[in-house]
Parts: sequence; C-alpha cells; structure tokens
Amino acid sequence: MKNKSYIGISLIILIFGIIFIPRIVNRIKNGGLVQNDRMSLSNEMIKEDALYKVGPAPAFELTNQNNIKISNKNYANKVYVLEFFFSTCPSICPIMNKNMVEIDKMFSKDKNFAIASITINPENDTPEVLKEHAKKLGITSENWHFLTGDKDYIFNLANKGFNLYVGENNKALGNFEHSGLFALIDKEGNIRCRKDKQGNPILYYDGLEQTGVDAIKEDINLLLNE
Repeated sequence: MKNKSYIGISLIILIFGIIFIPRIVNRIKNGGLVQNDRMSLSNEMIKEDALYKVGPAPAFELTNQNNIKISNKNYANKVYVLEFFFSTCPSICPIMNKNMVEIDKMFSKDKNFAIASITINPENDTPEVLKEHAKKLGITSENWHFLTGDKDYIFNLANKGFNLYVGENNKALGNFEHSGLFALIDKEGNIRCRKDKQGNPILYYDGLEQTGVDAIKEDINLLLNE
C-alpha cells in the first residue's frame, strides 16, 4: 500500500511539473516575476519614504498684517509652512524671507497651501509694520499671514509649543535670537518631516540653505497630494 501511495504522490508531482514549470519559466523570460518583485519593492519604498509624523502642531491665535485674527483653524485642511522671524532682523531673516518667497512663488496658486510668519518682536512689528514688510517682499498671496501678538505668548508658542528656540539677547544682532528653521504642517495639523540618511527624523527644515528649501518644496508636494 505504501508503495502505491509513493507512486501516486510521484505522479502528482510529475504532472504538476509538466503543467506548471513551463509556465513559470515563461513568466521569468517575459519578466513577469521580476515585474511583480519590483512592484513589491516599490510599495515597500513608498512606506519607507513616507514623511514622518512628529506630532500635532500647537494651537494658536494671533493678528495678521491686515489686523485680522488668525488661528490654526484658518489653516485647517491646508499644508502650511511656519517660521519665527522679525522684520528688523539684520542677519538670518532676510535669507529666510527670500527662501520663503521662493516657496510661495511655487505654491501660492494652490488654495490648499499657506504660510505663517510669526514675529518674535511684536512690540515693533505691529500689523501696520508687518503689512509694509509684506509689501516690500512683494507678497500678494492671501494665504501668507504675517502674525503678531503678545510677546510672552509668542515666545511660549515657539519654545514650548513648536520647540523652536527664540530669545532676547542684547549681544545678538537685532537683540533677538532664533533658529533659521521652517516647520512643515500637514492638512490634519500634524508637524511632518523627512528622515536623514541614517533614518532619523530631521524634525524641521533648514530655511537658510538651498538644500533645505529644495527638500521642503518636495515634501510640500507630497503632502498636497496626500
């Protein structure tokens, strides 16, 4: 009986080989299996390349250059870039402004994109001053808000909310210190970023170097298409 069982199994294996092995060989020749492998690899790469979710951006309410109250709710369902700056900054702010203008020119026609530029010197940067500053930069976009408000509130928003350092320093140029970083927020209000070559989240984008500007433009595109 055992011999008959072995013979039966052998016949099944033989028939399987005769029917299916030529088909498998033919798929390999035609690139069918390779294509499927590539599709699988591509899907894995998409998962690996997805932008990292840092966490929810803090809520805020400030006044823009048109003396209108603007909060994070105005940015709901929009991808937006946020920075801290001040209009009289003699060092890094002009570079940040120039790079933000570059970003604005690329995306300003998209109703789902916006910018938030928050001053860290609100005692000087009134809505009127910020409106003039926007005019000098040639800003016409309705979705770019230059925001001002209470200084303690803004400092707390930057240092504790976004964890982006700002501070006063009489020895610093312009008497204020701050990072030159841009925050990227998605349509759901989450701070997002890419990962570095070691796989670590960069958290924020360099607003002073072209490499950082190019990176955030690429990632804005990704978020707009999510």
